[in-house]
Amino acid sequence: MKHRQLLLTAVTVLATAGFVMTTAYAQTGGMERRGERRGNRDEGRDAKAECKAGDEATRPECRQDKRDTKQEGRGDEEPKAPAEKPPAT
Repeated sequence: MKHRQLLLTAVTVLATAGFVMTTAYAQTGGMERRGERRGNRDEGRDAKAECKAGDEATRPECRQDKRDTKQEGRGDEEPKAPAEKPPAT
């Protein structure tokens, strides 16, 4: 009986330790990237709100401002130009 209880305790301890190690490791890298993306979205929203508050810009210009802000947050210095369509044959 003691042998069975000792074995059960050992298995429980190992399972708990393994679970704790995998959850702690799995959250570190992704949490940072998620936080950066959230920050980029917040900056984009703020840029759009500031643009809409002023009377000099149109809605499409405000949307483009928001897109540019989010692209800068991703690390792209210049927004990518749309791909050119090949000529029709």
